[in-house]
Amino acid sequence: MTKIKLCGLSRACDIEMANRLQTEYIGFVFAKKSKRYITLQRARELKRLLAPEIEAVGVFVNEDPKIIANLLNYDMIDMAQLHGSEDEDYIKRLRRLTDRPIIQAFCIRNKEDAFRAESSIADYILLDAGAGDGKAFDWSLIENIKRPYYLAGGLTIDNVTAAIKRFRPYAVDVSSGIETDGWKDTEKMAEFVAAVRKERKL
Repeated sequence: MTKIKLCGLSRACDIEMANRLQTEYIGFVFAKKSKRYITLQRARELKRLLAPEIEAVGVFVNEDPKIIANLLNYDMIDMAQLHGSEDEDYIKRLRRLTDRPIIQAFCIRNKEDAFRAESSIADYILLDAGAGDGKAFDWSLIENIKRPYYLAGGLTIDNVTAAIKRFRPYAVDVSSGIETDGWKDTEKMAEFVAAVRKERKL
């Protein structure tokens, strides 16, 4: 059953909608160069509003492992998503500091990227287009990946059904596909979740 992650949430109304929709995951972006970046203080406030059964994923780009581990160990986030150039040594260092789950994100541009993703030592992998611009990558590149993964990059209400039908990913991860003018759109959030749940019942 494909799970749902709504990423890049930054307002109380975003969290309230995620609670109503009862998605499995939400994401806070801690990468300062991202247009969806939020401060640690803001994330702390939003996490208090989040339903306890929904897991909060922190998205990081080449962050100090100690900072990530502290956020995980003090329950400000439940999982860490590494979206930079973090390698196996980095993941091993982070694992020495925390036992919480780690997601390693990969930009899929060719078959070598897909092979690297499948070989990751992280608990989970996330397959993405990488640019954060809402565009999908060439899905044919991941046809042979066997391990469970989060599918991201350009997912929308219009294509998520086809993605689930074709790949049955562990989870789908959406951000720009549920936005209007750069902000989360509650109607699009609801429509996206409904589309996923309709397909996973089939």
